[in-house]
Amino acid sequence: MDESHLDLNRRSWDERTPLHVASPLYDLDSFVAGRSTLHPFEPAELGPVEGCTLLHLQCHLGTDTLSWARRGATVTGLDFSGASIEAAAKLAAQCGLEATFVEANVYDAAEVLGETYDVVYTGLGALNWLNDIDAWADVVAHLVAPGGRFYLLEFHPLLFVLSDDDLVLDPTFSYFHDAAGITVEDPSDYADATVQLEERRTIEWAHTIGDVVTALIDAGLEIQMLREHDMIAFEPWPFLQRVDGEAALWRSPAGKAHVPLEYSLLATKPVR
Repeated sequence: MDESHLDLNRRSWDERTPLHVASPLYDLDSFVAGRSTLHPFEPAELGPVEGCTLLHLQCHLGTDTLSWARRGATVTGLDFSGASIEAAAKLAAQCGLEATFVEANVYDAAEVLGETYDVVYTGLGALNWLNDIDAWADVVAHLVAPGGRFYLLEFHPLLFVLSDDDLVLDPTFSYFHDAAGITVEDPSDYADATVQLEERRTIEWAHTIGDVVTALIDAGLEIQMLREHDMIAFEPWPFLQRVDGEAALWRSPAGKAHVPLEYSLLATKPVR
């Protein structure tokens, strides 16, 4: 990634981190009390992690990382935001959980960490910050131990082209990847619409599901599962309805279009 893009986005996440720590959206008090941030289907799709080493790339506050620790994994979280890594380490201590958190650019993860993992995990809102999906897939494949698993849960790329007002296409955006990226100017934060950010400009990239799957295959991983979901972990439109259960998930009500809002993928690394 161009250093200016990396610095721009890092400054944004450094500023957002304390807002997220205090935000009801992240609700860290209930997390410390034992709440999991994993979607209900994630443990079933990934499979058992007890006794496994698990690396969470682009971990932000580490809530998903620590949710896997509560299921028995030995966890490491990596993020390029120093503020996020500091907050994640503090959260682990508050939860009484063992975890390692490392500050590094995801493209440097293999070199910085110097080891492989039984499970590599990437959660929501990660891939849109990456300009080179092929380089990312090579890093992922390097980090997965032979016989190990890679699990991805991500917002569906269709979201990039849906209007902020309804489930209709916004003609100003393209579904397909543009190497130049999308420059976003927004003073608010998804966790607090009332805040006025100083670092309000970010650059993001769209990656189709086809691009992601092909990149992982080209990197040497074998795709075992790919599913699309009509639920989402935040409320982009006010007409969505909360899904019953512990997880904060929303979906379209009856009478509104049901479109894919997230997708999940499981891949394995063959033993050569």
